Amino acid sequence: MTKLKWITDNGHQHELGYSGIWRQVTSLAEKASPSIRADAGDSFKSALTHTWINDRRDSALLPTRGYLMKTITELAGFGPLRGDVAFGKLEAETQAAIPLPIPGIASASESGVSFTAGLRGGLLYPLTLGGGDVPQSSRVNDRFILGGPTDVRGFRFAGLGPRDGPDSVGGDVYAAGGASLLFPLPRVGTEKPLRLQAFINGGRLLALQHPGGGNGEKRGELSSEQVKRSVRSTLSQLGDGLPSMAAGVGIVYAMPVARFELNFTLPLVVRRGEEARKGISLGVGLSFL
Repeated sequence: MTKLKWITDNGHQHELGYSGIWRQVTSLAEKASPSIRADAGDSFKSALTHTWINDRRDSALLPTRGYLMKTITELAGFGPLRGDVAFGKLEAETQAAIPLPIPGIASASESGVSFTAGLRGGLLYPLTLGGGDVPQSSRVNDRFILGGPTDVRGFRFAGLGPRDGPDSVGGDVYAAGGASLLFPLPRVGTEKPLRLQAFINGGRLLALQHPGGGNGEKRGELSSEQVKRSVRSTLSQLGDGLPSMAAGVGIVYAMPVARFELNFTLPLVVRRGEEARKGISLGVGLSFL
């Protein structure tokens, strides 16, 4: 794996990298689904990746003002890259935070109260491998997963999206968003990185629709034209009905190395087959929805 990083004069961060990764899906459970068994074994991904970040927040872990824009673009197996998987993959993320005043008590900059909202989305587009004629179907190794205490809260890890029996098999298209209102704890100074939060978040994760198919679980070979129609059809379904949603309250603590959240979550909208989680959950990470 090789990476080249640089920062432009206006503060935008870029990272260009190449990776050649040998992956394995092994040690399958006795009740592993046919989808997981079909992708079992070895796979080699050869890919170029570009990451762009424009981060104007006052804090990455507990922002009170500013915005973030980020994209990750990956090209695998196309042309001379080879490997045995081929796709284009794009993820985009944006987040904004604003301080809120407490009328008659404190200004926005002194109150310690802030509102944060964010959106994320991604698309995995199948491509032909090394000049071939048939686009490669996506593998479970490369698809998106959605759900978890640092992602769409109120759902188990990988609890959203397509499933085959007991297994989450990931998806090729997703959109997710969330909003949080953060307050300082009583008798705790606003300068402390400790907050109460109330939040709502949600998302959709879909597999590419087979032309004429129903629920997006068919992943057979498609021509390039069928892939285009499938992507358009799947993208249009992101807005079909309410997303899977959950709301909750909790405590946020931002340490120098990570952010900790202890939340009580209540699922509000759950689609058939998805794994929601009501109750207490602990999240530790660098990036939260």
